[in-house]
Amino acid sequence: MEDGFSSYSSLYDTSSLLQFCNDDSASAASSMEVTDRIASLEQRVQMQEDEIQLLKSALADVVRRLNASEEQQAMGSRRGPTKARPMIATLPLRPTVNNGTILPKKGSGTLPSPSGSGSRKDNSTPANKRFLYLPLSTVRRANSNEHVGTLTRKDSGDKGNRTRAGSTGSNSSGKRSDSKQRDPVFNAEEGYVKMYLKGRPITMFMPKDQVDSYCLEAKADLPSNKLKLDWVYGYRGRDCRSNLYLLPTGETVYFIASVVVLFNVDEQLQRHYTGHTDDIKCLAVHPDKITIATGQVAGTSSDGKQLAPHVRVWDSVSLNTLHVLGTGFFDRALVCLAFSKSNGGNTLCVVDDSNDHVLSVWDWQREDRLAEVKCSNESVFAADFHPTDCNVIVTCGKSHLYFWSLEKGMLIKKQGLFEKQEKPKFVLCVTFAENGDAITGDSSGNILVWGKGTNRISHVIQGAHEGSIFALSTLRNGTLVSGGKDRRLVCWDSSYQQIQTVEVPELFGPIRTIAEGRGETVLIGTTKNFVLQGSLDGEFMPITQGHTDELWGLAVHPWKPQFLTCGYDRQVCLWDSSSHQLIWTKSMEDSAQSAGFHPSGAVVAIGTQTGRWLVLDTDSKDLVTVHTDGNEQLSVMSYGPDGNFLAIGSHDNYIYIYAVAENGRKYSRVGKCSGHSSFITHLDWSVDSQYLVSNSGDYEILYWIPSVCKQVVSVETTRDIEWATYTCALGFQVFGLWPDGSDGTDINAVCRTNDKSLLVTGDDFGKVHLFSYPCSQFRAPSHAYGGHSSHVTNVTFLHDDSYLVSTGGKDMSVMQWRIV
Repeated sequence: MEDGFSSYSSLYDTSSLLQFCNDDSASAASSMEVTDRIASLEQRVQMQEDEIQLLKSALADVVRRLNASEEQQAMGSRRGPTKARPMIATLPLRPTVNNGTILPKKGSGTLPSPSGSGSRKDNSTPANKRFLYLPLSTVRRANSNEHVGTLTRKDSGDKGNRTRAGSTGSNSSGKRSDSKQRDPVFNAEEGYVKMYLKGRPITMFMPKDQVDSYCLEAKADLPSNKLKLDWVYGYRGRDCRSNLYLLPTGETVYFIASVVVLFNVDEQLQRHYTGHTDDIKCLAVHPDKITIATGQVAGTSSDGKQLAPHVRVWDSVSLNTLHVLGTGFFDRALVCLAFSKSNGGNTLCVVDDSNDHVLSVWDWQREDRLAEVKCSNESVFAADFHPTDCNVIVTCGKSHLYFWSLEKGMLIKKQGLFEKQEKPKFVLCVTFAENGDAITGDSSGNILVWGKGTNRISHVIQGAHEGSIFALSTLRNGTLVSGGKDRRLVCWDSSYQQIQTVEVPELFGPIRTIAEGRGETVLIGTTKNFVLQGSLDGEFMPITQGHTDELWGLAVHPWKPQFLTCGYDRQVCLWDSSSHQLIWTKSMEDSAQSAGFHPSGAVVAIGTQTGRWLVLDTDSKDLVTVHTDGNEQLSVMSYGPDGNFLAIGSHDNYIYIYAVAENGRKYSRVGKCSGHSSFITHLDWSVDSQYLVSNSGDYEILYWIPSVCKQVVSVETTRDIEWATYTCALGFQVFGLWPDGSDGTDINAVCRTNDKSLLVTGDDFGKVHLFSYPCSQFRAPSHAYGGHSSHVTNVTFLHDDSYLVSTGGKDMSVMQWRIV
């Protein structure tokens, strides 16, 4: 053992590391700027972190390899001679998945680390692999080399990647690696395929009966089925304004993620405009009530290209795109849109989210920009044309209210004069009275009336609301309706006397936007992402609702058309996929991360970010039990098919196993499966509930007998196991789903249909991909579907494979897709 470690220390000669650390050439040049010196130091620290990480993982490798060789000798396995080669010579060549060795118990370090493999025959042992401590430039040049590339790893596969000093480009575009990914290798003699992720080999053994017929070069077929977006759950009211309208067709129009929803409440039908490629932030309806304009943020495509923010003008009947405006002109995002009222709606005003919040006016039919001007270097919340003068635009925002006149291609600004009235910190909304006066609501709770054609206040309603006024709307009968942070909806007559007031329940949150509905009804969008419908006399009922923070947990009922979602907003929601209604919602103390139904459907287990997990009664939502395992997030909650065990995959590298009795109401801990050297990402049970397969953050595939918490090391035992589900992203049956150049963190979720014909993935680029199953040909073709505007965190098929449900991370949306 001592000899082994002395050889090991000579291999990783720390003197070269110290020499590099003491070499001041990187930062001592007298002409260097301070920022360059800091960047250089940061770079050096990063290299040292990488090297320490490599030392840690290689040390784990040594111990693991020793354990493995001892066990192999004891078993007298036929693979003995392969293991007898010099151990140290192979150390740097093994950053691979551990498919056939026993791992030692280890602490809870969660950094991904290369890990040893039970796979055989890797004969590429170049001598230069010894010299691991290279200047950064050398590492970069050598990056195409399989193993040195592990030194230049990204920061851990977190969704919110930090780009290091000196780096350019956006975080998401940094996802694709520059180096050419190595193609997989098929070993017919041993019956495995070895693929590479970020330079690390991952060995996947195939079922015995497929070895003779398998061909790595064969092309996989596209699935004959496709997906059609059926329903979108959720609404974006938390940080968007003026995004709710009723069309003459009876459809309510609003948006979430990159989808515009046209929802006919009476008929319970949704249609969807899906022309956008990223988050929609604003919406305007033309005076003809048919044409709609929507504006989106800048995005990044899956191959790292920047997608420009732009405005799409489209037909709400045919859902056809009519015009695309401003590609290459707008910056960051669009925040406000409005059609003119008095000239047939020929012009469109737009405010973008650049530093200067540029206001531009467009002849949208000709796609011609008529004028542009820097609006404000502070936030802009609203922009609208005057109802009777198409050359007057009003904008408002943080500490400003501007009246703009369009004259000979120029926008001339007049500032609103507050005079004796105390100037509010934010002017939040604007509308117009029947006589042409402008009316504003502000953060002081005051409504101010500005005389037509002037920039002076003609009337003040002091303290109209407690706190900010977020929305103002003038109804057809001339009544003014205001709504705000105090959740009150107040009606005012033409002389600004209060007529009536109604308070929205606290559950729904403050009022973000108000729209006129049919007859006497009013539509309200709230900051808690509800769309409410009701009258000023009666109560308001939700017609749409959704989550208010990042969404990760998703589980389907084992025999009903129901699914459950949970996320960082601490809400657990059970939905009916047939009626598209929320069955119940329950608040929790901790942010939720994962969920899984018991096979009976009687209970559902919820995993949180704190190590706590709860079991809820599916019908009553009552709490059945609470347990805690570790103090890190629980990424997977999975019951065995026979309902007798619950497996919990944690970020502390362990899989906790519980025996389950009384139909999911009684739990006793069996133990924990210890062996992964990184956090658990996915788990699947065998059909007979005897085995478990797990994936981890460092691309390991391990097999277990959960009833005794023991790892299974025999390839012959594991290769032919039939799995009840397939949610693991690593494995022979699914390795074709990985795109070229993937870094191993791109695919967040995988699910196979119950009839074993289709496979679906959710990725970091907002796409849902549909593959044929099995997906065991390299770079298998797929149908790709947009709609989400953030990483797709989870995907799963309903129990009868009729629908697919997908959840968005930061876009907070839940989408239901019909399989056609």
